[in-house]
Amino acid sequence: MAADHLILDRIYEHEAAQRDVVFMTQPIGSGQVEEITWGRAVGEARRIAAYMRERGLQRGDRVAMLAKNSAHFIIAEMAIWIAGGTTVAIFPTESAENARYVMEHSEASLLFVGRLDTWEQQRGGVPAGVPCIALPLAPAACAASGCVSWHDIVSRTAPLPGRPARDGDDLAMILYTSGSTGQPKGVMQSFGSITRRVEAGLTDMDVQLPEGTARRILSYLPLAHAYERGAVECPILYSGDGHIFFADTLASFADDLRRARPTVFVSVPRLWLKFQQGVLAAMPAAQLDALLDNPATSAAVGRKVLAGLGLDEVRLAVSGSAPISVALLNWYRRLGLNLVEGYGMTEDFAYSHRTTAQFCEPGYVGVPSPGVQVRLDGDGEILIKSPGALVGYYKRPDLNAECFTKDGFFRTGDLGEQRSDGQLRITGRKKELFKTAKGKYVAPAPIENRLNAHPMIEQSMVSGVGQPAPYAMVMLNEYLRPRLSEPDTRRLVEADLAELLRATNESLVSHERLCRLVITSEPWSIENGCLTPTMKIKRSRLEAMAEPVIGTWYAAPGPVVWA
Repeated sequence: MAADHLILDRIYEHEAAQRDVVFMTQPIGSGQVEEITWGRAVGEARRIAAYMRERGLQRGDRVAMLAKNSAHFIIAEMAIWIAGGTTVAIFPTESAENARYVMEHSEASLLFVGRLDTWEQQRGGVPAGVPCIALPLAPAACAASGCVSWHDIVSRTAPLPGRPARDGDDLAMILYTSGSTGQPKGVMQSFGSITRRVEAGLTDMDVQLPEGTARRILSYLPLAHAYERGAVECPILYSGDGHIFFADTLASFADDLRRARPTVFVSVPRLWLKFQQGVLAAMPAAQLDALLDNPATSAAVGRKVLAGLGLDEVRLAVSGSAPISVALLNWYRRLGLNLVEGYGMTEDFAYSHRTTAQFCEPGYVGVPSPGVQVRLDGDGEILIKSPGALVGYYKRPDLNAECFTKDGFFRTGDLGEQRSDGQLRITGRKKELFKTAKGKYVAPAPIENRLNAHPMIEQSMVSGVGQPAPYAMVMLNEYLRPRLSEPDTRRLVEADLAELLRATNESLVSHERLCRLVITSEPWSIENGCLTPTMKIKRSRLEAMAEPVIGTWYAAPGPVVWA
């Protein structure tokens, strides 16, 4: 790939042509924001790059970043690229142990520390001798930890001049998987693979906006993940067309969303579900359904609901990272939101399949995106060739040999079915299949999708390895949980979930039928280790929690058990 087509060269072009154009808006507390232009962003990146070069950073050296999303996360990434380095972003919720593993495994020579909630616990994971730079908005304790201030560097360092070039084969980033199963693996992406993926994606997901309407997007899913990097950051860095807003805190999220009034909104199923539950907590589902079924009120009510969520300007809404229920997808479409589902993974930089206006069969993730090839292996495993295909796993040649076919297709580990028109349905993960005592395999994901469609349930996990029959742990939605101390509410929950269990089992073959629904007593979260940073369940963690008490669940009377 020619150097002048790579993402870094495009950044230099935007610096020259759009110097005074604002492309990021960063909350700085107390409702205040800071607007950052292309000229300022790339100018600061050049100064930080010069500092790293002065400290002896060599071409290809890995530079770690432990930070929540912010404008300076993106500026620091540009600085790493300009200086010749490779970014290794660590999830801001990682434990000190996992952060240490990533830094030691990648041999990071420097660490950027940004906005964090738990720096005091995480700082112990920084390997001895690794210097730190504190981004703006980093915890005040960073100074006491010996971190050098970003502002101090920028104020006293001359910018690195010219257009320092990178080759297409140079590593731009190593993306460590979030560790939902086993030890995190370092997925290597080059400047060439990122650029090819972004070019294909911009063509594929082009948004037709009204005249004078800007492409606005809110960045809040972790930038350490391929989904946010591939769908939010890199497309705007490459195209120069767009304005990124950032969320400040969970409490201010609604205000941040209304400030951004995004025209493109990227999210995950759990958050789409939480938005819906918030609406239905304020208006009974039957009442909303009646208004949406009435042609005289449907459009106006849909617009009002979306405006209340801050999504009324959205022209393209995307759900990815995990399956979304058909019922939830259709609910948003009834409101008038153009919600499409995407399928991708870290190994293809979140670029594989998507639904379109023509190909949007419920339960399917659409058709291959431009440039993507797909086929099914003999056992139903989905094999992918994508423009965003990983270079390989860092320091794991054994995995490279294991995960690619001889003709270069990546083994996704997902099982699927493909229709004659190319639409793909995900039926589960090969590694998630389990056998009960009956000796037959059960695929948990399709059953979980059925359970998650129920309005009382936020998430579920089906298991039962070696047991007489499968069971499902369920987490009730956040609006229902505070009311569980009321006896009438508990009786209603038990009755509704018993009926859900009966209806679900009617749709399953005998060896898949659930014997119990177990209501978890503690909400699953990123912080307690039950969810990944993109809010997928950590199955092994939940199964380990269940192990000591699973016998009592099977012995309990009735179809619904309170854990």
